[in-house]
Amino acid sequence: MDTRDRYVRRVLGVLAFAFLFLNSGWQVHAEGLATLNVATLSDEEAAEYSIELPRPETFQLRDIPSGLVPIAAIEHYDTTWLLSRDQEGRQIWLGYDQEKGWLRKAGAPAVIEDILVPGGQSHILAVSSSSEGRVTVHTYNAVTDTWSDVGQATLSGAISRFHAAKNGYIVTLTESSGKTQHLQLEVASDKQLLTWIDWTIIAAYLLFTAGIGFYHFLKDKRGNNEDFFLGGRSIPWWAAGISLYATGTSAISFIAIPAKSFATNWLYLAANVVGMVGTVFVAIWIVPLIRRLNLMSVYHYLEMRFHPVIRVLGSALAIVLQLGGRMSIVLFLASLAMSAVTGLNVNFSILIMGGVTIVYTVMGGMKAVIWTDVIQVFVMLGGAFVAVGYMITHLDDGMADFFRIAIADEKFRTFDWSFDLTKATVWGFLLVGLIGVLTYPQDQVMMQRVLSTKSDKEAGWSVWTLAAIVVPGNLTFFGIGTALYVFYKQHPSHLNPMLDVDSTFPQFIAAELPIGITGLIIAGIFAASMSTLSSCMNSVATLVSVDFYERYAKKISQRKSKRLAEIITVIAGLIGIGTALLLASANIRSALDTSFQLAGLLGGGFAGCYALGLFSKRANWQGAFIGVTSSIALAFLAWTIDLVHPYFYLPVAVLSCIVVGYLASYLFPAPTQSLLGLTIFTPRKDIDGV
Repeated sequence: MDTRDRYVRRVLGVLAFAFLFLNSGWQVHAEGLATLNVATLSDEEAAEYSIELPRPETFQLRDIPSGLVPIAAIEHYDTTWLLSRDQEGRQIWLGYDQEKGWLRKAGAPAVIEDILVPGGQSHILAVSSSSEGRVTVHTYNAVTDTWSDVGQATLSGAISRFHAAKNGYIVTLTESSGKTQHLQLEVASDKQLLTWIDWTIIAAYLLFTAGIGFYHFLKDKRGNNEDFFLGGRSIPWWAAGISLYATGTSAISFIAIPAKSFATNWLYLAANVVGMVGTVFVAIWIVPLIRRLNLMSVYHYLEMRFHPVIRVLGSALAIVLQLGGRMSIVLFLASLAMSAVTGLNVNFSILIMGGVTIVYTVMGGMKAVIWTDVIQVFVMLGGAFVAVGYMITHLDDGMADFFRIAIADEKFRTFDWSFDLTKATVWGFLLVGLIGVLTYPQDQVMMQRVLSTKSDKEAGWSVWTLAAIVVPGNLTFFGIGTALYVFYKQHPSHLNPMLDVDSTFPQFIAAELPIGITGLIIAGIFAASMSTLSSCMNSVATLVSVDFYERYAKKISQRKSKRLAEIITVIAGLIGIGTALLLASANIRSALDTSFQLAGLLGGGFAGCYALGLFSKRANWQGAFIGVTSSIALAFLAWTIDLVHPYFYLPVAVLSCIVVGYLASYLFPAPTQSLLGLTIFTPRKDIDGV
C-alpha cells in the first residue's frame, strides 16, 4: 500500500469516527417554523405595502362544479386555486389540473376571508377572523395538500377590511372613537442558526479540502502539464470511478433531486436506470478507443477526425457551458442551502464556497480534484443516509407510514410509458440514453478522469465503478425527497411557507436534524458542489491551455502552459461566482429543469459531432459544422415555443446535429485523411498497431 492510499484510509477513518461520535449523543434542533410579525403602519405605509391581487370574477373560472359559489381565487405557479362555498354554506377548496379539471383538495379552515396571498413557491396564505378579535393566518401547501396555522394575533377594535400585502396581510381596524388603525401581519422566515459544533465541522472540512490542494502543490510543484491536467495518468481506477460519480452528482443531486422528488415523483430516476445500461457499451467500446489516442483535451479528437475549426468550436462551446451553466447552478444551489440553514446572505455563501474551491483546485490540479472527490463522496452519501434514516424514524409509524403514504400518493411512480415528449417519459429517457452513449466523449469534465488512469483496462474499470454507484446513489437522493414529502405531510406546520421548493431539504437540515449532524450534512452539500465546481474549473483551464494556447502559440512552453492553466482556473472560478450571483437574483422554480435547459441549449450542438465522428466514415467537417449550427438554432427554437420537456432539449439538439450533419456531408467530398483508430469500425488490432 503506497503513502497516498494510507493517507486516504486514515482520513476516511477519522470521518467515520467523527460521525459515530456525533451520532451517539445528538440533540434535536428547534422546529423551523415561520413567525407572524405584527406591526403598526401609518396610512402612507399601509398604502405602500398593500398589493393588488385579481378578484375571483377576473379569472376565467370555467367548468366549476355545479352548486359552488366562488369566494376567492388565486393563480400561483401555473395553477389556479379556488375557495368556494357549497349550497350548505361549507367552504370547498379546489385546484385546477390541466388534464383532470377541478379537483377537490384538503378541507380549508372555516370562515376564511375572501383574500388569498401567494407565499413561497408551493404555499398560499389565507386569513380568518373571529368575533373575539382573533385573527389567524393559515397556509396551504400545494405539494402535500395540507393546511396549517402560521400564527394568531388578538386585535383591539373592529376589523373593517383586510388588504393583501407581500408575505401577509394589512388589517384596517376601526376603534370606538371612529379612528382607524393599520396593522401589518407579516409571515417571516425563522432562520435556524448553526451551533459552534456545526461551524467547527464545516470549517474543518473546508480547511481539509484546501489542505489536500496544498499537499499536492508541495508534492508536484515541479510537475508538468500532464500532472496538472491528468494527474500524471497515475490515478487508480477506483478513485477515478468515484470521482466520476462525485463530478456528476453536485448540489443538483443533493438539493434539486430531493426537491423534485418531494414536489412530484421518481420519474427522473428512470433516466439513471436507462443510462446504466448504456454504460456497458461505453466501457467496452468508447472509452478504450478514446484512451488510446493519448489526448489531454477530448476536443482534440474533433480535429483528428474532422478539422481544427470543429475542435475550436466544440471547445469554445464547452467552456461557455461550464462557465455560464453548470458552475453557476452548482454554486447557487449550495449557497441556497447555506442561506436557508444559517441565515447568511446567499451571495456571501457563494463567495465563501467559490473561494475555497479556487484555492485547492489551482494549487493541486487534477490530483487534488480527484482525491478530494473520493473524500467528498463518503461525506455526501453518509449525510444523505443519516437524513433519510432520521426522517423515517420520526414518522408516526416509521417505515410503515413511509411506504403507505408514498404509495397512496403515487410518489414512487418511476416509469411513464406514454409517447408525450412534453413530459419525462421512458421513451424519452431511452432516447437520451442512446444519445449519451453516442456522445459520451463530449464531456471533458468526465473524460479527464478516464484519461487520468494508468491503462486502457483501468479506464474501463473506472466507468464500471461509476455504473455501480450511480443508481444506488441517486436512489438515495430520490428517497430523501419522498421522505420529506411524508414527513411534512404529517407535520405541515414544520414547513416554512415562505421558502422555495429547492430549499425544502436545506430547511429540514436546519430545523429538524440534531446538532453536529447538521454540520456534517452541510459539509456534504459543500462536498457535492465543490467536487463539480473544481472539476469544471480544471476542465476549462485544460481546454484553454491545450486547445488554444498549445494549438496556436508559435513558441509553446510547458511551463507557460501550466501557468496559464493556473491563471485560467482562477478566472473560471471568478466567472462562475459571478454567474451564480446573477442566478441568485432570478426566481427559479426548479434548478433541476434549469440545468437540463442549459445543457441542451449550450451543449447539445457540439455533442452530436462525436456521434458523427465515431459512428460514420462519410461525415466530414463541413457537414459537422452545418450540423452544429443548425442544432443550436433548433434547440433555441424548442426552448422558445416549449416544444418538449426541458429534459429533452439535449437529445433534440444532438439528433438534429447528427441528421443534418450527416446529410450535409454528402454536399461535400468524403474525408481524405486516415480514419484509423478514429471510428468504432476500425479493428482493435489496427488501433493497437498505431
